[in-house]
Amino acid sequence: MPRATRPSIETTTELPVAVQAPRPAAAGRRSAPRKALIRGLPSAPILLGIAALAVSVGGAVTVADPQLVGADATPPAKIMQAGALSGSGGVGSNVQPGARGPIVSRDSSRDQDPAAVDPELVAAAEEQAQQYAEALADVNKQGDKYSAKLKLNLWQLPVQGYHLTARFGQYGLWSSYHTGLDFAGPSGSPIYAIANGTISSASYDGAYGNKTVETLEDGTEIWYCHQTSFVVSSGETVHAGELIGYTGSTGHVTGPHLHVEVRPGGGDPVDPYAAFIEHGVTP
Repeated sequence: MPRATRPSIETTTELPVAVQAPRPAAAGRRSAPRKALIRGLPSAPILLGIAALAVSVGGAVTVADPQLVGADATPPAKIMQAGALSGSGGVGSNVQPGARGPIVSRDSSRDQDPAAVDPELVAAAEEQAQQYAEALADVNKQGDKYSAKLKLNLWQLPVQGYHLTARFGQYGLWSSYHTGLDFAGPSGSPIYAIANGTISSASYDGAYGNKTVETLEDGTEIWYCHQTSFVVSSGETVHAGELIGYTGSTGHVTGPHLHVEVRPGGGDPVDPYAAFIEHGVTP
């Protein structure tokens, strides 16, 4: 009986391979293999370049990308910008979030020991302050003295209860033009010295009637004319506001009034009204 032939088996036939089912990824964990993640990380020079760029733009950057640091990394490192105060470069800082960094004083002189100040400098400063105070006091003293002098030499009105009639330069009853300023008022009204001065004369003078002449310190003469009577005499010193006589109608007049003339240096008369204004008085 013929011997049965065993069928030959092709060795190149592919056998089914058991495929292992993929493990479900744990919740919150990436399914990418760790080696693949490591291969995907940028190189160290690239990371440093990115950090330097961030520092130059914003001053500081916090590395917190989970793709760059991994799950087991320490809290984010803060990269600080280089500063002129600290002199440090853009390096990592281990300052924890919410924690205060080192305090840097901007002025070392705040912590300077007062006892270290040079006594000679202190003495020089005190001497200068004393000299300044003395100079200021001297200026104030001179100012007060000058103000008092001005107050004493201020002009005053010669009469009260008056009204102005004839003014300087007018033409009328006079031979040429009026040489003074007329203060009309009741006869016998008091006449007061206009400024400080010395009485040069007090006598009758033709058309001027009874006339008192007062010479001021600068040589200006003031004439008080048409008086009823005198109160002062030649050589007396008078002060502004002091009584020197009374108004009247003596001389060439049409009614009781005081005729005032102002003659700088004893020369020709000027407008008394302008002279009063110049000395702070408005008639």
